[in-house]
Amino acid sequence: MIRDITIGQYFPGNSPIHKLDPRAKLVLTFVYIVSIFFCKNFAALAISVAYLVFAVLLSRISLKLLAKSLKPIVIIVLLTSVLQIFYNDDGTVLFQRGWFEITTGGLVMAAFTTVRIIALVLASSLLTYTTSPTLLTDAIERLFSPLKKIKINVHSIAMMMTIALRFIPLLIDEVDKIMSAQKARGAELDTGSLLKRGQALVPVFIPLFVNAFTRAYDLAFAMECRCYRGGEGRTRLRVMKFCARDYVAFGVTIVCLAGIAVSNYFLTALI
Repeated sequence: MIRDITIGQYFPGNSPIHKLDPRAKLVLTFVYIVSIFFCKNFAALAISVAYLVFAVLLSRISLKLLAKSLKPIVIIVLLTSVLQIFYNDDGTVLFQRGWFEITTGGLVMAAFTTVRIIALVLASSLLTYTTSPTLLTDAIERLFSPLKKIKINVHSIAMMMTIALRFIPLLIDEVDKIMSAQKARGAELDTGSLLKRGQALVPVFIPLFVNAFTRAYDLAFAMECRCYRGGEGRTRLRVMKFCARDYVAFGVTIVCLAGIAVSNYFLTALI
């Protein structure tokens, strides 16, 4: 289960999505996430899902890999769906026993919310899968560069965000190694009640925190040895420049947003 978590990992490739300017990918991902919350019916949601599927196909990322990114949120999706079923009493009553009832409106909202959450996670995962941490750092710094005028150290903020993102797969791998070592010593991490499982994880978290602080210290020491002094005066190996494919991506996104707006205005009865 731990090995299946792929949050924060980068998978090199030569697809059209990989070749997009990282600034464009950041902006498009943010716009897409916002647009999902503006979908008011299944027609608008279908347009946003079709846009995401098109991007996934262009990225050439395997569906198995994308499915792994959904495993950590399975419980959240199930809990959210169940709450939608419980607290939405619109539509026809399908089942009722005392205070508990299931209606068509609750099932529809549960399905709508589930698709929305899955689309959000896949869009975010697609960004990290197709963009290296270095390019993400440069893109964040370039996009927020106007904040330098009010004395905000944009480079340090971008660097911290990228390092935190990069540490996620490292810590996941560290957890897997520690758990394997504990099991080899006879620890029972997967059996017993929920309370016992939680208590059994204490010997896992202590070395995990120790190793995390050790990695952070080693990284800081390495940066200090290389005379790292932030973004002032630093040059970049790759100069970012928008090209035709980036403008095409913006154009397709605008068409998708227009379709969502039209669906919200004319097809409100679909949900």
